[in-house]
Amino acid sequence: MTRLLTHLRHVDLAVPDYEKQLDFYAGVWGLTQVAEYSGISFLAAEGSPEQYIVRLRRAEEKRLDLISYGAATPADVDTLAEQLLAGGVQLITRPGTVDTPGGGYGFRFFDVDGRTIEVSADVATRTHRRIEEKESIPVRLSHVVVNSPDLDRTRTWYEQHLGFALSDTLASPHMGEVMHFMRISNQHHSMAIAKGPHTSLHHISFELRGVDEYMYGTGRVLRAGVRKIWGPGRHLAGNNTFSYFLDPHGNTVEYTTELERLDEDSWHPHVYDFSQPEVTDQWGTANAMSEIVAKESFNDVDRGCFTAPPV
Repeated sequence: MTRLLTHLRHVDLAVPDYEKQLDFYAGVWGLTQVAEYSGISFLAAEGSPEQYIVRLRRAEEKRLDLISYGAATPADVDTLAEQLLAGGVQLITRPGTVDTPGGGYGFRFFDVDGRTIEVSADVATRTHRRIEEKESIPVRLSHVVVNSPDLDRTRTWYEQHLGFALSDTLASPHMGEVMHFMRISNQHHSMAIAKGPHTSLHHISFELRGVDEYMYGTGRVLRAGVRKIWGPGRHLAGNNTFSYFLDPHGNTVEYTTELERLDEDSWHPHVYDFSQPEVTDQWGTANAMSEIVAKESFNDVDRGCFTAPPV
């Protein structure tokens, strides 16, 4: 199908301990709170033109509220909505005015695992700035990874309905395929799908200015006492750096930089054996990947996702 999505806009989380999460994201993690009302906070990255990249909502139960993507024009939004309806996808809202900072024109729908997805266009550009050398705060949202109990069904749905393309796959001889890296541009991945025991958020990744800033940021977060899961290191798939931490409610968040840009006309997906140490970490600097490390990002069952029928 024709690719109508352009980029990842924001990831929205419901959190029981709202103040603690807000202190984390607007404090040590380095985002900027740009708006707040009725127990909802909007957090921007200083280097990003997006109005916000994380939204926090006060709630009794932790959940992933939605993942938002951009489209180039309102006409593309309308086209996508009609294509999804024709494909039997359940819409939550029809295309119309978006009532969040920056406005715009968009709609929401459920993916095959029951996650809420939003697509919008004509969102006002936020005044942003160049992140300076040694400034260890996020430039922008890099990518999001979700857990799915049916890896290939979720991959096929995103390919057929949203125009994602497969960049690479992680697998091992004894576990089979465990992660698909998916793209909507020449960026190696805007999302990835991980094989997990239940539907949930795997991690949210934030891009820093460069390797130095990434290392300064990793050190700053460590000194603040935030629990590190894995890193610092450099993956083979995507060739990006990684340092994974847990936010106060156990969501995994990542600092990264230098995610690979592909020549889409010539690119052919690889299947990398992640049991080989150089696949998970080319540098050999991170703590070893293990089942314990992997389970940290299974996260809690996301009860906000309904059980969607196969589409």
